[in-house]
Amino acid sequence: MAKTLVAYFSATGTTTDVASRLARATDSDLFAIVPTDPYTNADLDWRDKQSRSTLEAADPSCRPAIASRVEHIENYDTVFLGFPIWWYVAPAIINTFLESYDLAGKTIVLFATSGGSGMGKTASMLRACAPDAKIVDGGVLNNKSDAELEKFAARYL
Repeated sequence: MAKTLVAYFSATGTTTDVASRLARATDSDLFAIVPTDPYTNADLDWRDKQSRSTLEAADPSCRPAIASRVEHIENYDTVFLGFPIWWYVAPAIINTFLESYDLAGKTIVLFATSGGSGMGKTASMLRACAPDAKIVDGGVLNNKSDAELEKFAARYL
């Protein structure tokens, strides 16, 4: 039987809520992508050009370390991968996650939370991190009801 994973990075809790509800709606396993060095409020200050998140977004080679790994990723066929949108793309830690595993043959469905922007070129940028996986641009999911999350997930399962 095909197994599904919902993996997510959340800096403020918004993506945690969506990911948790999506995992319940799909009866999927849930994995939090936690940075080894957690983000502070100052790190997330997008108005500060020297904040950690701003500097990471400006450095395409940046790969923040992740505190733990998904056990037996080979058992999953589909991975819903969630994150907040930062500067119109996924945070650099998502690149770290994708490059940390052999995802060949897996379907990776991207979903995001955002204060106002769409996913932009996020999917096309992330495809280079997992070239042998099928990466799908799922969409922005904040403010979706549980029923809407079920319909979203049904498109990919």
